[in-house]
Amino acid sequence: MGRANEGNAVRAVQLDLRLVGMDVRPERGDVVLPRAVERVYVPPIKSQGIKTKLVPFILKSIRWSGSGRWFEPFLGSGVVLFNVGPPRAYAADTNVHIIRFYQDIRSGAIDGNVVREYLEHEGNILSRRGGEYYYEVRARFNATPSSLDFLFLNRACFNGIVRFNRRGEFNVPFVKKDDRFRRAHITKIANQVAEAGRLMRDRDWVFEVADWRDTLGRVEAGDFVYADPPYIGRHTDYYNGWTEEEAASMLQRLRSLPSGFALSTWKQNRYRRNSRLDCSMPDITIRTTSHFYHVGPTEELRNEIEEALLIKNEYAAT
Repeated sequence: MGRANEGNAVRAVQLDLRLVGMDVRPERGDVVLPRAVERVYVPPIKSQGIKTKLVPFILKSIRWSGSGRWFEPFLGSGVVLFNVGPPRAYAADTNVHIIRFYQDIRSGAIDGNVVREYLEHEGNILSRRGGEYYYEVRARFNATPSSLDFLFLNRACFNGIVRFNRRGEFNVPFVKKDDRFRRAHITKIANQVAEAGRLMRDRDWVFEVADWRDTLGRVEAGDFVYADPPYIGRHTDYYNGWTEEEAASMLQRLRSLPSGFALSTWKQNRYRRNSRLDCSMPDITIRTTSHFYHVGPTEELRNEIEEALLIKNEYAAT
């Protein structure tokens, strides 16, 4: 078989594998996005504003060749990064606990077996002692943070919220389910951790604690930035707050980058409208879709919302 035919055959096999939901690392220069998603990988960390159900919408809306690095200045749960699966990525967040968690998976300090053993032990104690033990683990975590305790709290707290007070302490109450960590639930979480490790393997991914300004300062031509900051008026207590001024400054910075970008935000819900999207932005394509958020501290934040994706024009898929 000639070299050209071999290349065509390889790309055909890769396409077939993607269509059945298997992970295939794209070759440099191959088109990574847009892409149809058959199976969305769900990460082990949950948070308000998580984009799990929006992954198909996001990945079909962006056009990017994959020739540079994929940047995320607000990693959060990591669901978009893991489902894009770029060869090279720089994933940042100001939340040191999320970054440490994924660093520990990448280094092998945490894997599916470690998580299973830990949750079986801690879950057994929780089933006997209930909320008293949850708050004991929370105090332990706030005194000496660890990735495993962070995972425990994240999966046992009220409504899967990631929230810290001004002293940097995790302050979400207990979900009030003493049997939270049943065998099937533990297996699900352990498998999610194992899959995260597999998706990182043989990929040049860097996880760092960094401010969004520092992260965007690393971006070069050919790269792509996916930004998912806290939504003003919805999730600003995620870790260290988010203001109107920062949101405006970040959008201006994104628009000046030599790379492509996509910014997730909200357009409107039944209570109000995001007036920022009424401004003239001729260099940006806005795609929208309806989405229901099940994670949030109040009923007002757990409802249907029209989600918006702001994309630099030349990187918007047709």
